[in-house]
Amino acid sequence: MGPVKGPVRVAAVQFATGRDAGANLDACLRMIDEAAGAGARLIVLPEFCNRISWYDDRAAAERAACTPDGPFLAAVAARAAAHRAHIKINVTLAAGGRVTVASLLYGPDGALLGRADKLVLMGAEGDHLDAGTAAGPVIDTPHGRVGMYACMEGVTSEVPRDLAVRGAQLLLNSLNSFALDEASLHIPVRAAENRVWVVAANKVGPLLPEEALPAIAARLGVPAGLLDGAGESQIVAPDGTVVAKAPRTGEAVVVADIDPALADDKVRPDGTDLFAARRPALYAPITAPPVPRSAPAGAAKLNAAVVRSPGLVAEAVRAGAELVVLPELAFGAAARPAGAIAALAEAVRGTAAHAVTTVRDGDGGHAAYLVGADGLAGRQPRLHGGAGEKLEIFTLPWGRLALIAGDDALFPETFRLAAIADADVAAVPFTPLEPWETALGLPERSAENRLNVVASGPDGGLILALPADFTLWTSWDGPFEGRISHPLVNQAGGPVTIAGVHPAQAVNRLVSKNTDLVGGRPAHAVAALAADAPSGAPR
Repeated sequence: MGPVKGPVRVAAVQFATGRDAGANLDACLRMIDEAAGAGARLIVLPEFCNRISWYDDRAAAERAACTPDGPFLAAVAARAAAHRAHIKINVTLAAGGRVTVASLLYGPDGALLGRADKLVLMGAEGDHLDAGTAAGPVIDTPHGRVGMYACMEGVTSEVPRDLAVRGAQLLLNSLNSFALDEASLHIPVRAAENRVWVVAANKVGPLLPEEALPAIAARLGVPAGLLDGAGESQIVAPDGTVVAKAPRTGEAVVVADIDPALADDKVRPDGTDLFAARRPALYAPITAPPVPRSAPAGAAKLNAAVVRSPGLVAEAVRAGAELVVLPELAFGAAARPAGAIAALAEAVRGTAAHAVTTVRDGDGGHAAYLVGADGLAGRQPRLHGGAGEKLEIFTLPWGRLALIAGDDALFPETFRLAAIADADVAAVPFTPLEPWETALGLPERSAENRLNVVASGPDGGLILALPADFTLWTSWDGPFEGRISHPLVNQAGGPVTIAGVHPAQAVNRLVSKNTDLVGGRPAHAVAALAADAPSGAPR
């Protein structure tokens, strides 16, 4: 198919479903009609459109599922043809002895253009449904190259990233989520980090059987009202800007006119092509079969500091900081390692504290340096745009530390490698150039990898601590406020900022039962992440 010409109007629709398949189909068709009436040529519906995802047993899940040639999907296909529109719907689908959570794209003639089975199931979904076994397609349409994913697949980076590196310009995300951090973090970050459009449709209304809701809420320790779909369906531009968003509650259709070709520009303001700069050969651990974490838990608390300049390191250490992170090239572009190491060692002398910054080597290389009272304690060459060939992990008295040097912070793969290597904390001396890097990028790197992050830039930074209240279906010390995977954020705006992080919390990666953010990654289906020339990628 030739290049995309001009903008296209896209829509994300949100509504409630229950256990009555007929009523659910009526809602789907009504919302499709409303979106088409608003001029949308590509319409995205939420997850589990055929039925709320709650079953007594496997047989019940099979009975409730759609079939490929059944009346539910036939009606949706007919509506696509009637409106001459592309429609993405998500349903449970029974086929070949399996019941999967299937994202389906119908074309303007009613034909099925592609199917993507959900690779990462969330919590109780895995009790009676089957996970997908292969990557979903990137589908060439007149409106651009389209990839599909669903809800939990967007809470970690692999599935959207895999679609993007295979050439997708538009990512269509169907959700069934009560988590407020979907709209604020996990949805928009996938657009920004991949420089693609994201069209995301979430549910509203009860996501669980209303008669069982009080008991389920009590078991979860969550107010029943916070188990409704969180809405806020949205359309996100390749720079992470939300260009249209639905309200938190109530049915809604949001539309935007988008130019899919903008997603082919992967260049950062400094001229770095973020996809050309990837290092697929280094990402093999991400696509290898997951293994459980083997490193012991770190300390319950670590006092971390972000400082603006080398002269403030001693002040931070006197105030109790055990890890001090300076900006990238804090000693200046002309500084050399020996001088920087000596200055930092002097600043932390007589303590167990360590300091981190980056320095250019004499041969033009660029590396992060970890310095203690006895001098150099670790060195990490930059992986992207540098000579680094492996991400090292450094063991300190309070836990395991990864050094993320400069532009390495732009790549979700870098932090994933740190998590796979059982890091507890990532120190990030960097220079952000775009708002999404700190507003979305670093918080997501902390959340999706269960990593504490201490990041320092020339104009400030972030100290991102892992909360102890995390895994659903377990007791929490504090009240549930609607976020399921989000760090505690401390903005570092002054010359010296000190806050606690929690190395011990990095061992808990279960966001819900049987849903491990790191060990549950779909390594078997994201081979493109480590491929030099991903199949189908036009770049």
